[in-house]
Amino acid sequence: MAALAATPFLQFSRFPRKEKIFSVGRIGDVILKGGSRVFSVTQLKQRRRFCGNGKDCKRKVSVRSAIAVAEKNEVAPVEMEEYDAIVIGSGMGGLVAATQLAVRNVKVLLLEKYVIPGGSSGYYKRNGYTFDVGSSVMFGFSDKGNINLVTRALAAVGRKLDLIPDPTTVHYHLPNDLNVQVHRKFEDFVDELYKRFPHEKAGIDGFFGECWRVFNALNSLELKSLEEPLYLLGQFFKNPIACLTLAYYLPQNAGAIARKHIKDPELLSYIDAECFIVSTVDALRTPMINCAMVVCDRHYGGINYPIGGVGRIAVQLAEGLVEKGGQIQYKANVKSILVDSDKAVGVQLANGRKIYAKKIISNATRWDTFEKLLKPSEMPERERMFQKIYKKSPSFFSIHMGVKAEVLPEGTDCHHFILEDDWSRLQEPYRTIFLSIPTVLDKSLAPEGHHILHIFTVAWMDDFEGLSREEYNAKKESIADDIVERLEKKLFPGLKAATTFREAGSPKTHRRFLARDEGTYGPIPAGIPKGLLGMPFNTTAVDSLYCVGDSCFPGQGVIAVCFSGVMCAHRVAADLGVEKSNPILDKGLSNLLAWFRTLA
Repeated sequence: MAALAATPFLQFSRFPRKEKIFSVGRIGDVILKGGSRVFSVTQLKQRRRFCGNGKDCKRKVSVRSAIAVAEKNEVAPVEMEEYDAIVIGSGMGGLVAATQLAVRNVKVLLLEKYVIPGGSSGYYKRNGYTFDVGSSVMFGFSDKGNINLVTRALAAVGRKLDLIPDPTTVHYHLPNDLNVQVHRKFEDFVDELYKRFPHEKAGIDGFFGECWRVFNALNSLELKSLEEPLYLLGQFFKNPIACLTLAYYLPQNAGAIARKHIKDPELLSYIDAECFIVSTVDALRTPMINCAMVVCDRHYGGINYPIGGVGRIAVQLAEGLVEKGGQIQYKANVKSILVDSDKAVGVQLANGRKIYAKKIISNATRWDTFEKLLKPSEMPERERMFQKIYKKSPSFFSIHMGVKAEVLPEGTDCHHFILEDDWSRLQEPYRTIFLSIPTVLDKSLAPEGHHILHIFTVAWMDDFEGLSREEYNAKKESIADDIVERLEKKLFPGLKAATTFREAGSPKTHRRFLARDEGTYGPIPAGIPKGLLGMPFNTTAVDSLYCVGDSCFPGQGVIAVCFSGVMCAHRVAADLGVEKSNPILDKGLSNLLAWFRTLA
């Protein structure tokens, strides 16, 4: 794929015999299905019989001139082909939205700036190691219920991955020697909390009982767009209790509910740590619905790791998209969204190419969408209100390491969360360490006798601005050295000496490869939010423009962005006439939801 990604492509569309239609560009590795054939220049030279010279040619095109244009890296005239939908970005939200549309026979084109799909759920390879770009903890990846959204997204395009069950979701190493293993079985997990906090048994049962109430309500519903009134009415009449339960918890936060049941400050700090994994903020600012989805799904369906790495999920979704008639282009850098009469009508790529569609879906952050892909001066009031309620979350400083296997003690868990000293430092840059060792589950990801350590910690872009290249690299190595030293003291003596590979990435790295403003991992509340009340859904104030991913309801995390993708595809399909809709009810619900957001 890498070789093809670096060559020009030549596209011949199936037009009547007399038409001489072709397009040339440097979009990179292109996979097209259905009405077009795409060849690299090398492939074209080897297959002239299809166009120009061979008996099998069904349309006349000047292959020689087309090759000459491609080899000079010039751009030939492009046929104006309109799609039903264009999706910008192949993060998990964008992939799920695109595949969900493709299985509805919607003509969809997915544009990805990088050379592989997945965004922060992608992968890369170095020195025999296969590294997950982002988290290795996969929620929503079981074989039961309705919240197993990763499994369902794959199944929709005829895909299924072999999984390895993770017996422990995360092992917490916290101040005052508080160690908690979140076992797969819920009863084993709460037993650990009972032992440490016997005086809070009723409080523990009360808080997690409310979490299960929310989760069970979600899990009993068919999850589609909350902006589609016919679906909402149908779900309400089928299961009014579940709908009312979710409406009750929608404006509430996990921290406030925890404080109704729990008084012990250390246990409340532990709940903060649980929520920090979910949302990069404490429990008081984490919506209860988000908290409940994660802390219950890990026990209901369990955390399961895909053999071959997390990146295989995105690859399988991308391949499934093509098989279902969708199209995907890599190295397709969208520079702007085209707007005509206040309506999104297409996109323009960095090479000047314009592509048109009836609906545009942005998997970029809302900051990138409304401040870069659109003119900031024309930002809708609804988006200005969003930016008052939410701000950009921090980015991460990440370290990918290869180490000799003997440095890990027998029985080491796959995932760890480390905060050694002071609870008040939970949200400070570089203090909390997230650690994943996926080779504990899948040894095929590393050379024999070795393990992978993927470490990340909260960091801000400001720390890395204004530095020379030498200063920047020195700062990265200094931070990495400090974190490795802390892990040596806390978990793995001799870690530095056992290291065979190490690569550090800063917020600048995340911005560069994931195209996220300041490397952010999504929105966080600017103050104490009213649960998810202020979080926007998929539609925007710009006609025919939709957002998908962690800048939309329900927020950050793989399971959340998959939910966003499912909801977005349903709303877009309804607006295209593929799903049932009622324009009058649609407008009424849209106005109602907009009013609710003003209450946040």
